[in-house]
Amino acid sequence: MYGKIKDDLQRELVSIREAGLFKEERFILTPQAADIRVEYPEGSPPAEVVNFCANNYLGLSSHPKVIEAAHEALNTHGYGMSSVRFICGTQDIHRQLEQKISEFFHTDGTILYAACFDANGGLFEPLFTKEDAIITDALNHASIIDGIRLCKASRYIYKTNDMADLEAKLKEAQGARYRIVATDGAFSMDGTVAQLDKIVALAEKYDALTMVDDAHCTGVIGKTGRGSTEYCGVLGQVDIITSTLGKALGGASGGYTTGRKEIIEMLRQRSRPYLFSNTVSSIVVKASIAVIDMLTATTELRDKVEANTKRFRKGMTAAGFDIKPGDHPIVPIMLYNAKLSQDIARDLYGEGIYVIGFYYPVVGRGLARIRVQLSAGHEFKHIDKAIAAFTKIGKKYDILGKTKEEIIAKYGE
Repeated sequence: MYGKIKDDLQRELVSIREAGLFKEERFILTPQAADIRVEYPEGSPPAEVVNFCANNYLGLSSHPKVIEAAHEALNTHGYGMSSVRFICGTQDIHRQLEQKISEFFHTDGTILYAACFDANGGLFEPLFTKEDAIITDALNHASIIDGIRLCKASRYIYKTNDMADLEAKLKEAQGARYRIVATDGAFSMDGTVAQLDKIVALAEKYDALTMVDDAHCTGVIGKTGRGSTEYCGVLGQVDIITSTLGKALGGASGGYTTGRKEIIEMLRQRSRPYLFSNTVSSIVVKASIAVIDMLTATTELRDKVEANTKRFRKGMTAAGFDIKPGDHPIVPIMLYNAKLSQDIARDLYGEGIYVIGFYYPVVGRGLARIRVQLSAGHEFKHIDKAIAAFTKIGKKYDILGKTKEEIIAKYGE
């Protein structure tokens, strides 16, 4: 039985590799941090590199306070719950974390999930039916797309961050019972922040709910790290926020949905990833409580990643790279050609800078890039080393100061 599909899969894998689209994994031999030791390719001698491709925005993945809290959880609450919440899987610390998240975001209630992917996957189906409409940004995360697919509501896709098109879709959906606008807080490949102030205003005008996935914003943007709602001046006004504990908030696993009281209660009753998946590990929960307490007490780490981001963006722009504007610590270095993005990433690895090329299907065809992610774990010496290495390799490939059209003319899409 396996023979035919095996042959087809082998041919497809060869085709992916020949097209320069094959993804290879790297092996990190140290705790996640700014400076790490990596084995790549497998079997090669480990290299000491500076990591610029992690979601470790606040540098908390191996922070002493986070590790201490995780150790404490092992002693006080064990390793895991071996169950779902409504059967026998809720501990006092799970409730405590949910309360702290609600207080942090000025919301009525919070529900924990194994991952933000599950939070998005379990959001729409319990709340909306074929009588309803979901208006979703074209560049929303795959988890939002998959969550909407599980729901029978009508789907309207608006052009990314395009408020005129969003309003047009809201008008089209006026016949629906309920309408909800769904967007990423920051689009993970571009670092662009959604215009939530305008989205909330349009939703109010057309009697729609709002939902934002803030996985790349929580702890990172906004004056006190409360994400895109704070950044856009609508803290407490968005109906539903989903986010992760696995990026800025410690980098392990776990996600959550926070928002209106009745919505959260209905998700506890009917959200399938919540009802049929194990509770988040006690270790993750206790460590996340420590992180929320840290972010509530000071903005030091958020301020540091902001300073690092400004320094890197300024230096790369001055060097002549084509980068998308903004002030998010996601900084896309646009290269437009899949093989070029991989070649430059490989050469940067040789310079001690660890980055990854992104290309189709992760981004659209002809939109290949290297996505650099800044962290509070970086020091200015790391930033300057990266700018110098990028500049050296950029000269090698003759892309500094070149337009998109010139790069495509030289290397193709």
